Amino acid sequence: MAEAQNAAEVGRLFNTGAHFAQVRSRRHPSMKPFLVGAKGRQEIIDLAQTAEQLAAAKAVLATFAKEGKTVLFVGGKTEIAALVKKAAQDVGAPYVAARWLGGTITNWSEIKKRIDRLAELAEKTAAGMLAKQHTKLELVRLEREKKRLEARLDGITALEKRPDALVVVDTKHEKHAVKEAREAGIPVIGVMSSDCALSDAAYPIVANDASRETVRLILTELTDAFAAARAA
Repeated sequence: MAEAQNAAEVGRLFNTGAHFAQVRSRRHPSMKPFLVGAKGRQEIIDLAQTAEQLAAAKAVLATFAKEGKTVLFVGGKTEIAALVKKAAQDVGAPYVAARWLGGTITNWSEIKKRIDRLAELAEKTAAGMLAKQHTKLELVRLEREKKRLEARLDGITALEKRPDALVVVDTKHEKHAVKEAREAGIPVIGVMSSDCALSDAAYPIVANDASRETVRLILTELTDAFAAARAA
């Protein structure tokens, strides 16, 4: 049964192009055990191992969901940012689908102050209080501040504390998020191609992180596992 499920998973991954890694010259040494050959200059990922890694990551996320843990989804690359945002929103999770805001984890107290400030501005704007208390010039400045905070904090405004885990698409691209998570002892589930360091994720999923269809499939399976466990 398990072998049949693994084979079916491999097929689904293959159909999205998940097996295409980076060119050999960009390969990180730690990724060699997960490659099975090459097609021209492009190396090929062993999807049997990817399927096993995905199953392990789904099990971990299910555990986090049952324990009420907060999982932060991270992925700001242009081609996949919308997928990361949608996946997080589907399960009501926080996300960073743009440039990582330095200190989001390591300087959480300061980030929380900014979140609270945005909430204050939004509340006063909705209540019409700002217009009564400030001049037109001050209102322009406050509106600029509000928009700037909204852009920088998009996806994390509901965070009440540091996340318990991260799901990161392309750990090399999101090196700052990964570094902060490591320093804080927060586990990372990483969708990562052959140019990434295996040590960047506690739960690696080695696959084509530049393929929208591959990322969509993996994120869907991860969030489905998370949602199912939370509803159980």
